[in-house]
Amino acid sequence: MDHNVYLLATDPKNPCRDIIHSRDTRLKVRVFCLDEETFSPDDNEIQLYGYANGKLYAFETINIAADDALDLVDAIQWYAEYVEDPGMEIFPEDPRPGATYSDAKSN
Repeated sequence: MDHNVYLLATDPKNPCRDIIHSRDTRLKVRVFCLDEETFSPDDNEIQLYGYANGKLYAFETINIAADDALDLVDAIQWYAEYVEDPGMEIFPEDPRPGATYSDAKSN
């Protein structure tokens, strides 16, 4: 299969709490709206960041398996299309000025 199929679980009580699921692998990615909530990265997971429609998102894996790590960027690009911003740039670090891992952990 050339492309994974992704599904989205949404929380009706919190529109910023989406979870991307890969139908074809075990990959799961939690989505955070950094403009609206605090985020403390998990040392055991992979985090990537991106701006879409003027909002900053954090994407964090859930129980990542080595085989699924390669699909993470594809899942985020799929989400960018879902939120109608297919040109979203993906960042390996939090792009906010002064944001560091130690700052996030202290929140």
